[in-house]
Amino acid sequence: MEYEFFQTVLFGNTLEQYIKFLITISGWLIVILILKVIIRYRKKKLLFSDPESIAYVLLENIIKYIAPVFYIFAFYSGLTVLSMHPLVNRGVELIWIVSLVFFITRFVMALLTFFIENFWKGKNSGEGNTTTVVLLNTMVKVIIWIIALLILLDNMGVKISGLIAGVGIGGIAIAFASQAILGDVFNYFTIFFDKPFEIGDFIVVDEHKGHVEYIGLKTTRIKSISGEQLIFSNTDLTNSRVRNFKRMTERRIVFAFGVTYQTPVKTIKKIIELVEKIIVDIEETRFDRAHFQKFGDSSLDFEVVYYVQSNDYAVYMDKQQEINIKLMEGLKKLEADFAYPTRTIFIER
Repeated sequence: MEYEFFQTVLFGNTLEQYIKFLITISGWLIVILILKVIIRYRKKKLLFSDPESIAYVLLENIIKYIAPVFYIFAFYSGLTVLSMHPLVNRGVELIWIVSLVFFITRFVMALLTFFIENFWKGKNSGEGNTTTVVLLNTMVKVIIWIIALLILLDNMGVKISGLIAGVGIGGIAIAFASQAILGDVFNYFTIFFDKPFEIGDFIVVDEHKGHVEYIGLKTTRIKSISGEQLIFSNTDLTNSRVRNFKRMTERRIVFAFGVTYQTPVKTIKKIIELVEKIIVDIEETRFDRAHFQKFGDSSLDFEVVYYVQSNDYAVYMDKQQEINIKLMEGLKKLEADFAYPTRTIFIER
């Protein structure tokens, strides 16, 4: 009699099935509560050590997005015990699939957003970096939602092969129509990842030179040394030979001067020693060589090579100026004269 009581049918299901339904849901709820207690305990410990760690963010998003999936799964598992109309079964299955895709997508997006923002955390702050983070987050979200939508449609019985083909053809058409813009956007990422230059760097592009003021999605702006703003497309910059002077640890300088042909040989030797002493005595310079190079048209020519241990152009000019003044003073003491273009004419009688 007791067994027959559990076989009593109510709304198309026996009491035994309803009891199994309750037991299934209760069992899953107990498991979920135990897991949540463990996760909250671990999360609380991480809060005092490193609230921005990957483990803390992972646990936080598990509670936020994965826990609801388990609750829905508990209810869905319980319903599978009951006998329901096929349409009701299909509706329950679709609710489960939509919920699963939605929460898993949000979970993946939250983790990727965290990784993207932390990837740029050590970078220099500025408008360019903020724009990059926003753009990457937007692109990642769009891609993930598209993938999630395709998975959802596939599980709902929609043939997505034709849809994908149509999207592909449309994407190709859009790509051709906006080829130049997309090229600049991709080259923007090339500049950001490869970092040939950064904001504040002094660069030379062909005959143009100046400091980088802004790196945007399509253009990069440079303030030239004469004051005006130069605007380059990112494609132009990545296709050009860019000289970056900020990363130069020292500047190699080559300069020449000449003395008159009337200068004695012993004075020539002293001039070489004089040049070396002048450069060695000046701070932030490193002497390389000084040579009596050649016999010029109207002078005895010297070539000097030295290094300025700074990338600042003003520092280089200060050092060169100091060398020039001391060289003039030294040649005067040696009674040697700088040469200038002259021509001697011999008239034969």
